[in-house]
Amino acid sequence: MSKLEQIERAVSALSREELETFRAWFARYDAAAWDRQFEKDANSGSLDRLAEDAVADFRAGRTRRL
Repeated sequence: MSKLEQIERAVSALSREELETFRAWFARYDAAAWDRQFEKDANSGSLDRLAEDAVADFRAGRTRRL
C-alpha cells in the first residue's frame, strides 16, 4: 500500500471532529507551503515578467477596477 493510500484510509477513518481539526490543520499547512513557493518564485525573479506585464497593461489603460 502506498503512503498516499495509507493517508486516504486514515483520513477516511477520522471522526467528524477529527476531520474538522485535520481540515483546519491542512488548510494552514497548504497555505504555508504556497507562501513558501511564492516567496521562492518572487526572490528568484520568476514573477518579474508577470509584474512588468501587469504594470504595462495598467499604464496603457488596459485594466479595469474590480
